[in-house]
Amino acid sequence: MPFYEYIADGTPGCPHCLAPFTLLQRLSDPVLDRCPECGTVVRRVISPPSLVSGQSDLKPSRLEQAGFTQYRKIGKGVYEKTAGKGPGVISAD
Repeated sequence: MPFYEYIADGTPGCPHCLAPFTLLQRLSDPVLDRCPECGTVVRRVISPPSLVSGQSDLKPSRLEQAGFTQYRKIGKGVYEKTAGKGPGVISAD
């Protein structure tokens, strides 16, 4: 279920809807047209998605601390462990 942001549509409202507020809604739910606190007309605000770029959090030491195991491909069907517990090499043979 996505989060949607709403804000008062130019009319005076309550402190809840004067600043953008976030609402968790199903995709099938109708768009909110009134503030749930005061009934003021609101509109949905388009906001940028939250993205993670790069692989800064995928460092082997951090993966091990979180309990994950990481492998990297070293040949056709052969993978070498770079972090975590498990076999040192996995082979398709």
